[in-house]
Amino acid sequence: MGRTNQTAVTEYVLLGLYEHHNIEMVLFALCLGIYSMNVLGNALLIGLNVLDTRLHSPMYFFLSNLSLMDICGTSSFVPLMLVNFLEAQRTISFPGCALQMYLTLALGSTECLLLAVMAYDRYVAICQPLRYPELMSGQTCMRMAVLSWGTGFANSLLQSILTWSLPFCGHNVINHFFCEILAVLKLACGDISLNALLLMVATTVLSLAPLLLICLSYIFILAAILRVPSAAGRCKAFSTCSAHLTVVVVFYGTISFMYFKPKVKDADLDKIIALFYGVVTPSLNPIIYSLRNAEVKAAAIALLGGDLLSKKMSHFFCCSPTVSGRIG
Repeated sequence: MGRTNQTAVTEYVLLGLYEHHNIEMVLFALCLGIYSMNVLGNALLIGLNVLDTRLHSPMYFFLSNLSLMDICGTSSFVPLMLVNFLEAQRTISFPGCALQMYLTLALGSTECLLLAVMAYDRYVAICQPLRYPELMSGQTCMRMAVLSWGTGFANSLLQSILTWSLPFCGHNVINHFFCEILAVLKLACGDISLNALLLMVATTVLSLAPLLLICLSYIFILAAILRVPSAAGRCKAFSTCSAHLTVVVVFYGTISFMYFKPKVKDADLDKIIALFYGVVTPSLNPIIYSLRNAEVKAAAIALLGGDLLSKKMSHFFCCSPTVSGRIG
């Protein structure tokens, strides 16, 4: 009887803001609208990259990866969260919770690395333009993308294995909107010092190291831009990286506010801030790139006007071997 009760948990209860149902109804409407905008906007960026040959470059290849990441990241928890807002029973199965925690952590880590890769791309384009085709070849870009995704998912796998190997003693009430790793760790009835240490090290390496690389890249970029003699040349050079820089500021600014803000007694406020980071931030990327990037705006206008699809279809019918054979 002296042994700790380690009852197997088959499902978890996600509290959310269960004491404030009216606020949850407001959050439901806001999150549904923002999530829809996120999926449509990022899907549009991916579609433009596929359809418009002007966007077939390393910068837009990485942007498509970022858009796919944002769609997958929000889709891993928002749909179920919206259902839980409407239902009195707020449960998630153990496999669902494990998958949700794994995906949110993996995609968050991957985004940090991908933003650093995008900063390196802008550094090469502005500081070493003659070597750009060599340094940012298609094969190199693919390797960088695979390395970013692989590192993020490998880290998440390690953290997930260590987390779910802990004893939970039947505790199954998660004080959050979704299965976030820190909220899950609070349920453990064993020693979590190793988990906390490894999570802190991984967070430092996978978030602060990319941030340092981004800062160094933009220091060199700024120095190169200031050496451009004409004001028009400086504006043109800076415009190619302004959208990425804005995304970095929004992403790391939200993280900094979330982790370095003064501690508050109201846990609900922390949950709402985390929700803002998880739902709102990914939806801003399509807006930022649409407003601050002339090539994306031109491609979007061409798509809306029907020119882009008509050119793609005419190219398909002219160049497809099957169609050409039938015409012949």
